[in-house]
Amino acid sequence: MTSAVVCVDVGSTYTKAAVVDADSGALLGAASHPTTLATDVMEGLDNALAAALPKGVNVIDTLVCSSAGGGLRLGVIGNEPLVTARAAYRAGLSAGARVVDVRAGHLTAADFDALAAARPDVLLLAGGTDGGDDTVLLAHAADLAASGLRTPVVLAGNASAAPEVTALLGAADIPVTAVGNVLPRIGALDPVPARTALREVFLHHVIAGKHLSASADFTRMVKAATPDAVLTGVETLAELVADDLLVVDVGGATTDVYSVLTPDAELQGPRAEVAGTAWRSRTVEGDLGVRHTAVGITEAAEEEDLPVSWTLPEAARLRAADPGLRTDDLADDAELTALAARVAVRRHARGERIGGPTEPLRGGKDLAAVGLVIGSGGILRRDPDAVELLREAVGGDTSGGVRPPKDARFAIDADYRLAPAGLLAAEGRTDLAARLLADI
Repeated sequence: MTSAVVCVDVGSTYTKAAVVDADSGALLGAASHPTTLATDVMEGLDNALAAALPKGVNVIDTLVCSSAGGGLRLGVIGNEPLVTARAAYRAGLSAGARVVDVRAGHLTAADFDALAAARPDVLLLAGGTDGGDDTVLLAHAADLAASGLRTPVVLAGNASAAPEVTALLGAADIPVTAVGNVLPRIGALDPVPARTALREVFLHHVIAGKHLSASADFTRMVKAATPDAVLTGVETLAELVADDLLVVDVGGATTDVYSVLTPDAELQGPRAEVAGTAWRSRTVEGDLGVRHTAVGITEAAEEEDLPVSWTLPEAARLRAADPGLRTDDLADDAELTALAARVAVRRHARGERIGGPTEPLRGGKDLAAVGLVIGSGGILRRDPDAVELLREAVGGDTSGGVRPPKDARFAIDADYRLAPAGLLAAEGRTDLAARLLADI
């Protein structure tokens, strides 16, 4: 009997199941089902699995990633917006989080009220380089302890201050996990310890707290936030193809862009950005989903001076009002997807603005050397012309003020292999993950 590992992504709109041969890494079956948030997500998971699982296959393990219920909502606190807050922000994105608020500098009661209103599941507290001035970090810890917030904290700041910060937060009954500094020295971004800790906090505090399922099996099976699993899959694929890689995942609620780029030697010496450069990174655009936030796509397109067909604003409004809307006419979905991909890649390449609208953009990326661009999600998996849609939206974008991929190959993750590969790789089944990705 064939043995298989089942990998499931419980998304905000759809739950996708993939059945992977435990020996060869072949994809034995795949299916999706609308995510059953209104009842119990296990219903949609079981239905997707039943449709994907071939007869006579023995399931030896089930691995799940999830972005249902908002996924991992992260608040960031740093010393200043241009350095440690920016480094922590980038680390949070790499962990698959949706960063819902960033605070830096001297914090007031109003800052903590705003932070609470953003409803973060976890706080990432950073500040200072190792052995540097710990005054601001300690002040933030003391203010947080007195604020009344009891959100779990991942501490990734000045290592010398970690014991005192941990004691301050612990005395206030705030769960805290101390890990290595996201910015141990100026220009040296190290997101891995924070990413690992955020994954663990997501599993132990967030998944159970969202009450997505009454079944204890669901909590046991979830291994990562979906974007975290996808980034792991993207990293595995980049190593497999030995080339710079860009992935555009257009979803119902967000559009995520992932890149794995070859580090630029000129940006690692004296010209290095003070917050460091994330050569393996993710950005998430919460206003560019083709269902829940479809109106944001048309608004963003207008801001970017991109042409929009006259029927699209109404189509976007209908989709935002009814995210479950299904239609056989793919034209509006295709246009929304193309616009979302183009705007999201532009934003990814330009970098982020932290600290307000007047702050400069930082962390921009040159995508000209990218050798492989992969599209994923929604219409890209169903449209027979998806490769050309992606090629035009991303490769043909010469007016956005960024350098798009110049000579890249374009492909579609039609079978949704990246998230399953990431789940497999994170569980130590790297060879299996690589074999699964070989057919993309």
